[in-house]
Amino acid sequence: MTLREKTQDIYNLIGEGKLLDAFDKYYGESVVITEPRGTWKGKAECRKHEEEFLGMIKEFHGMEVTAITSDEEAGIVMHETAMDVTFQDGNRVNMEQVGVQKWEDGKIVHERFYYQ
Repeated sequence: MTLREKTQDIYNLIGEGKLLDAFDKYYGESVVITEPRGTWKGKAECRKHEEEFLGMIKEFHGMEVTAITSDEEAGIVMHETAMDVTFQDGNRVNMEQVGVQKWEDGKIVHERFYYQ
């Protein structure tokens, strides 16, 4: 499976409500995740961050992957996604983001998200 296909599989799993399954399968033990709100280091800390994000969601309405590109040799994948969610406070938001992943030995070791 190419890195591009693995990233598509991650988003297929997320679309099925299996974000944590995708995280457990594809993220490395020393992963670092960075986004505008902060940086999390190590699989346990990053997984806790994902669990907290899921806890804020009341209802998931859908997700779309609008683009994926990869440099398989360099181990870099970039993806653009949009998610439509309602948060626990009732606020419905269409979240759009770009992510850049660094892969090593079949696992994501760094991922940076860009969004407004």
